[in-house]
Amino acid sequence: MAKKINELVILLVVVASLIHSSAAQTRYLVGDALGWTIPPGGASAYTTWAANKTFTLGDTLVFNFTNGRHDVAKVSKAVFDGCTGGSTIFTITSSPATVTLNETGEQYYICTFSSHCSLGQKLAVNVTRASSSPAPQPSTPPATSPSPSPSPSPVTAPPPQARAPSPSRVPASAPAPAPSSEPVTYTVGDNLGWTIPSNGATAYQTWASGKNFKVGDILVFNFNSNAHDVAEVTKAKYDSCDGNSPLALYNTPPVRVTLNKSGEHYFLCAIPGHCSAGQKLAINVTGSGSTATPPSSAATPPSTTTTPTTPSSLSPTGAATPPPPDSAAKSLRVAGISATLLSIAAALLY
Repeated sequence: MAKKINELVILLVVVASLIHSSAAQTRYLVGDALGWTIPPGGASAYTTWAANKTFTLGDTLVFNFTNGRHDVAKVSKAVFDGCTGGSTIFTITSSPATVTLNETGEQYYICTFSSHCSLGQKLAVNVTRASSSPAPQPSTPPATSPSPSPSPSPVTAPPPQARAPSPSRVPASAPAPAPSSEPVTYTVGDNLGWTIPSNGATAYQTWASGKNFKVGDILVFNFNSNAHDVAEVTKAKYDSCDGNSPLALYNTPPVRVTLNKSGEHYFLCAIPGHCSAGQKLAINVTGSGSTATPPSSAATPPSTTTTPTTPSSLSPTGAATPPPPDSAAKSLRVAGISATLLSIAAALLY
């Protein structure tokens, strides 16, 4: 009997260890699809990203950025608030940068390049200790009501006669809505905005690939003033990333460009090095936005073509790191491990 008790104690220790390891180590992709870059919305972009997340000891942060254009530095609160440089706790220059949260409390990260921190490339997270979830309490059964006294046998009522459905109640098929003839406004890159993408030129190619641009539609470029611009250029200049003598140049965000002719349109950031790092967009404009498009399986539904002006929650585009695992799935996995090992323990005792 003593041997069985010892074996049970060992199994309970194993269960506790497995529960602890399963409940920890959530992997977070910083900024999701935005990555680690100068955010188009300023510092609020990373503040909003971290606001609804619970960071615990053992979790990891993954920073995706363009090598040579950004880095990740852990700093003190004073350096974080002032963005004035100074000493760093550590600095990582190669992407993807993985940082393990190994202490509790507020943790601060910035990009040390030039004015990147003051333009919003900074992140603060609060790290807490992992706490085990309390076991669910059994629900209280409803109070048993006293048995009613016997009553006379009810008189069985005759079944209702079947009634034919009224013709006026038969729903008529609603006519299909006519396609919208209004111009569509597209926010370039959606919540990524107009910036140097962390995954290169494929970011804007992927964004444009599922869209049907027509004459009259509008492109909106969101970016930080003095950090980027928008230049419309010829195909030759687009291919060679030459921003000199563009067809049109815009410097004040947000930039709204109306697509006033069909054919290929080419846009890039004329600041040196930005186009070659992937900040370029090519689209094909067809027809006129006032011409109704006949319904077909290839037509894009109106609900998917209009881009909202506020950032939406999107799945990471081109990100190599998967999003954090769902907390409900984690709880089910922990419960399954515990049930299996406790069953083995019960078998050893009896």
